[in-house]
Amino acid sequence: MSIKKIFSAIDISAMGMSSQRKRMDAIASNIANIDTTRTETGGPYRRKIVLMREIPMVTEFGKILRSVSRHLSVTNKRHIAGGQLALKEKIINSGVEAIEVEQADNNVRVVYDPDHPDADEQGFVRLPNINVMTEMVDMITASRAYEANAMAIEAAKGMAKKALEI
Repeated sequence: MSIKKIFSAIDISAMGMSSQRKRMDAIASNIANIDTTRTETGGPYRRKIVLMREIPMVTEFGKILRSVSRHLSVTNKRHIAGGQLALKEKIINSGVEAIEVEQADNNVRVVYDPDHPDADEQGFVRLPNINVMTEMVDMITASRAYEANAMAIEAAKGMAKKALEI
């Protein structure tokens, strides 16, 4: 058995932890720039969010599941067309990719402050579209997801250790 097979679960959880770290970095940047009214592009700071998508990877488990599924059938042929339990490639996905993007500035807050250096001719200042409560909730969920991935790594390490004791 190769090392890659043993550590594939750890690799998947590590990708999840990396994605959640990127999400926490975006949240920290949002909170730090809650009052930033001017950036290099000229407008107010725009809230950053992290989008995650699956990275298709065929794992050993996926190969075994696909080979076993050819021999399985359903109890009623009307449940699944063709009567065979078919496993499609896209069902067996593992891994995640995190992409940081800026939200559109259509939710920018506008306040009246004629003494502010970034006020327009009417005295209004455009502020970032950041809500501290939303950021804190996102931070808690990212933290919990990070912890869950860390626990999954610990479980995978424990299983690998037990397997080596056999």
